[in-house]
Amino acid sequence: MPESTILASEPEWLQHSARSWREGATAEPRVPVGLEVPRGVGAGERMRAWRGRHRLRAARAEAYFLSSRAPERGLPVAPASAVTGFLGELLGHRRTKVALLLLANIAAAVTGLVVPRILGSLVDRAAGGDTVLAGLNALAIAVASVVVLQSLLTFGARFSSAVVGQDVLASARESVVRTVLALPLGRVESASSGDLVTRVTRDVSAMSNSVQHALPQAVIAGATSVLTIVALLLNSPLLAVPSLIALVLVSVPVRRYLRHAPKGYITEGGTYSTINTTFTETVEGARTIEALGLQRHRISAGDDDVAESSQAERYTMSLRNLMFGWIDLAYNTPLVAVVLVGTYGYQQGWVSLGEITTATLYVQALVEPVDRLIANVDRLQVGIASTTRLLGIRQVPQDREPGDARPDGVDLLARDLRFAYREGHDVLHGVDLRLRPRERLAVVGPSGSGKSTLGRLLAGINRPRTGSVTVGEVELTELPLDVLRTEVALVTQEHHVFVGTVRDNIVLAREDSADDVVVRALQAVDAWEWVERLENGLDTMLGSGHTSLTPAQAQQIALARLVVADPHTLVLDEATSLIDPRTARDVEGSMSGLLANRSVVAIAHRLHTAHDADRIAVVIDGQIVELGSHDELVAHDGEYAALWRAWTS
Repeated sequence: MPESTILASEPEWLQHSARSWREGATAEPRVPVGLEVPRGVGAGERMRAWRGRHRLRAARAEAYFLSSRAPERGLPVAPASAVTGFLGELLGHRRTKVALLLLANIAAAVTGLVVPRILGSLVDRAAGGDTVLAGLNALAIAVASVVVLQSLLTFGARFSSAVVGQDVLASARESVVRTVLALPLGRVESASSGDLVTRVTRDVSAMSNSVQHALPQAVIAGATSVLTIVALLLNSPLLAVPSLIALVLVSVPVRRYLRHAPKGYITEGGTYSTINTTFTETVEGARTIEALGLQRHRISAGDDDVAESSQAERYTMSLRNLMFGWIDLAYNTPLVAVVLVGTYGYQQGWVSLGEITTATLYVQALVEPVDRLIANVDRLQVGIASTTRLLGIRQVPQDREPGDARPDGVDLLARDLRFAYREGHDVLHGVDLRLRPRERLAVVGPSGSGKSTLGRLLAGINRPRTGSVTVGEVELTELPLDVLRTEVALVTQEHHVFVGTVRDNIVLAREDSADDVVVRALQAVDAWEWVERLENGLDTMLGSGHTSLTPAQAQQIALARLVVADPHTLVLDEATSLIDPRTARDVEGSMSGLLANRSVVAIAHRLHTAHDADRIAVVIDGQIVELGSHDELVAHDGEYAALWRAWTS
C-alpha cells in the first residue's frame, strides 16, 4: 500500500506528525548530481568528469572541516596542533623509554648497513687482484655475526616499541575516558548519540592502531631511511644523487597528500557519526516510525548517509591513489640511475666497483623502509584525524563554574524556571516550586509535558535558561559535582551495571562503605534476597561476560547505589519503570522507611506513587497547573482527577 494511502487513513494528529517529519527534510539531494559517474562517454570525458568529481569532493571536505571546528550543535573537532601537544604530553612522562627505543632502532638500522659495506669492500679487493679465498671463513663469520647482532637488536627495538606503544596507548585511553566522563551532561545530550558512540568506538580504535602500530613503525622506518641515506653519502656522494632526487620527487605527492588528507579523514569520520546516529534513532524509535508510516523515509535517510560516506571515502581513496602512483614511479628510478651513473663514473675513475655494489644494495634496502614510512604516514593520518575528533571533546566548555559557597540547610527552591533544548522553544514556562524538608512530592502528567526536564533542573543536571534552583540558598549549578551529589541525586529509568562485583557496583559513590551498609541498602530495595542466593554473594561478578541481571534486578542495583550515596534529596525519574507494578510498589514501600528523613521528588507514570505522596504536582505543557495532596486534587476534579479516574478504571 502506498505510504500516502497509509497516511490518509490515520487520525488527523498522526497525519500532522508524519507530515512535520517530511516537511523538515531538505529538498536538495544529499549527493549532488555533479558526483554521479557519466555513462557511455569516452576515456577523455571520463577523466575530465573524474577531475570535476575530485574537486567537488575536496570542496565538500573543506566545508565540513571548517564547520567541524565550532559546530552549532554536537561535538567539535580539535586542530591538528592539539595532537602534537597530546602526544608530547604522553611521551614527556616516558623520556627514558622513548630514548631507549630510539637508540635500539638506530643500533638495529646501523647494524643492517654493515653487510653491504663488507660486500662492497670484498668486490674491490677481488677487482684489485687480491686473493680473497683465505679470508672467506673470517668474512663468513663476520657477516653471520652482524646478521645475528642485527636480529637481536631488531628484536629488542620491536620489543621496546611494543612496550612503549602499549604504555602510551593505555594512558591515551585513560585520558579519553576522563575526558568523556567530564563532559557536561547537557552537552552530551545535545550532541547526536551516533557522534559520541563513533568517537568512543571507531575513533578510539583508529587512535589505538596509530599509537600501538603506526607510530612505532614510522619511527623505525624513518630512522632506517635516514641512516641508509647517510650510508649512501659516506659510500659515494655521486651514487647517492639518484636516491636524493627520488626522495625529492616522492616528497611532492606526499606533501600534497598531507595537505588534503586530514580534511578528508575528518569528513569521513563525520559521515560515520551520521550513519550511526540515523541507525540508532531508527532502531530506538522503531515503534514511532511504524506508527507514523515513516519506514521509507528512514530507509531513504540511511541510504543517503551511506551515499555521503561513500563519496567521502572515494575522496580519501583518490588521494592515496594519486600519492602511491607517483611513489611507485619514483621507487623504480634510483636503481636504474645508480647503475647508469655508476657505469659512467667507473669509466671515468670516479667510483669503484665495490662502491657501485654497495650503493646498489643500499638503494634496494632503502625502498622497504621508505615504503613502510609512507604507508604508516597514511595510517597516522587516519589516527590523527580520529585523535582530533577525540580531543575535540576536551574543547567542550563546562556548563558550570563551581563556587565556594556551601548550602546552609536542605530546602530546595525553584524560581521562574524556563528551559529550552532548542533556542526559542521553551519546554518549561516559569515554574515555581518549593520542596519542603522530608517531603514526598510526586510529579505527574502526560508524556512530553516537561516532567523529566523539571527533574533534571531540580537535580542540577542542567542550568535553567531563566530562574534558579537553590539548595540552602546556593545555586545547584554552582556546587562542585562531588558536593552536589551529596545534596541532590537523580535516578532515571536508564541504568547501567558496570563490570565488577555486586559490592563494587553499589559503593561507586562512597567506596569506603562497609558490607553492612551495602546489605542494608540491598534490603531497602528488596534485592538482598536474590543477591544472597548468588554463588558468591556480594563478590559475584556482574556486567559483560559475567552474571547477567534482569532489567528489574539492574534497576534495584541502581537504587541501592543511590541509598549508599546518601543524599538528603532524591529525584526519581520513573526509576522503577522496568520493575513490575507489584514489585515496584514493594520497592518503593521498603524504601519509604529508610528515606523517611529525606526529601523525595518522584516523577512517575504509575499513579499509586502519587497516591502515597505528601503532595502532587501536575505538569501540563511545561507548567504546574495543580499542586496539592491526592485527596485535595481528586476533590478539585481537575486534570489530576481525570488522570486518576483513567488509571483506576
